[in-house]
Amino acid sequence: MKFFYAQGLAALMLVAATPVVAGPTGEKMLTCKNTSSGATWQIKIDYDKGTVDSNSAKIGDTEISWHDPSDGGNYTLDTTTGKLTIILGSSTGGYFMWDQCDVKN
Repeated sequence: MKFFYAQGLAALMLVAATPVVAGPTGEKMLTCKNTSSGATWQIKIDYDKGTVDSNSAKIGDTEISWHDPSDGGNYTLDTTTGKLTIILGSSTGGYFMWDQCDVKN
């Protein structure tokens, strides 16, 4: 019995000593560009609130996704490459757009 207790205590101490790796915090403004037209705009990511432009977002290690009810779009940002995928519905079935955001700023 003492053997199991010692193993459990050792495992607990190991977990307690493991540092917690935190993701980004605060707010970050990104400039995004439609690579076809050249039009640019900014998006604001708030890591603490889990939002993009005040819309609820799923923020992962390498991807952020959100829905913008103002245009009905579903957005997915690859935070490693800056590739922004936009899916918009329409009366003809909808369409995809791929834009580029400056994630290195």
